[in-house]
Amino acid sequence: MHRSNSSLHRIVISVCLISFFTFQLKAQDTSETKPKVGTVQRVGDVFLFVLPAATLGTSLILDDDKGVWQFTKGFVLTEVITFGLKIGINKPRPDQSNDNSFPSGHTSTVFHSAGFIHKRYGFKYAIPSYIIAGYTAASRIDSKKHDILDVLAGAAIGLGSNLLFTTDYEMEHMELTYSNFENSHMIGFKYMF
Repeated sequence: MHRSNSSLHRIVISVCLISFFTFQLKAQDTSETKPKVGTVQRVGDVFLFVLPAATLGTSLILDDDKGVWQFTKGFVLTEVITFGLKIGINKPRPDQSNDNSFPSGHTSTVFHSAGFIHKRYGFKYAIPSYIIAGYTAASRIDSKKHDILDVLAGAAIGLGSNLLFTTDYEMEHMELTYSNFENSHMIGFKYMF
């Protein structure tokens, strides 16, 4: 029974990722004007795909099926809210290429990934992902695709989705204990192979 749930989760995750990449490519369509794409924007575009893939890949390598499922649920919520607001608000981009400015989809996606690593595995593991997320957000402003409000809203959406679905990672094979016996203190560490 557990194997079939794991297979179902992997199918759902695959469908979500394919849908995400399709929506992201469509959101980047600038049919009216074709602005010049610089190096900063290209690197931000690469991080859009690399950071979520690396985050999900790390959870899979750790065999953290619960984390994979939590990441996917938060990811789907992030994308639904982001693209729902883009469609509903229709704010023009600063470069006037289309009406998909608010909120920043790049920013919401990378901050969801960084926030997931932070909440699930700890802040020290999330530092590189926060740097990447910050760079990506700045690249969107630099390329005139978004203003500061778009980026802040995207970051809030991405980080907020983790509050609903992500729990701390519990390594079941390790345990840290503390005991106090009549002015004697003992710290213990147990590792099960």
